[in-house]
Amino acid sequence: MKKITYTPKGVCPIQLSFTLDGDVVTDVAFVGGCNGNLKAIGKLVDGMTVAEIEEKLLGNTCGNKPTSCADQLARAVREAYDAQNA
Repeated sequence: MKKITYTPKGVCPIQLSFTLDGDVVTDVAFVGGCNGNLKAIGKLVDGMTVAEIEEKLLGNTCGNKPTSCADQLARAVREAYDAQNA
């Protein structure tokens, strides 16, 4: 089990963190951004695998931005998982 910290790009939160245990993600937390919505995302994805999070959230956009907080989370969990298994 490893605690991961990630700096998202192109979105309001300045940081996100989560715990990665194998391919299972828990304890998602964002610093900054839309507090209620981001807490909800964290609760919804708690216990999901990296692949499940990618399937649901990767490519989601916010307004006219090419990314979103959800998309950044999907990218972060994939990056951490790939680095762990390199």
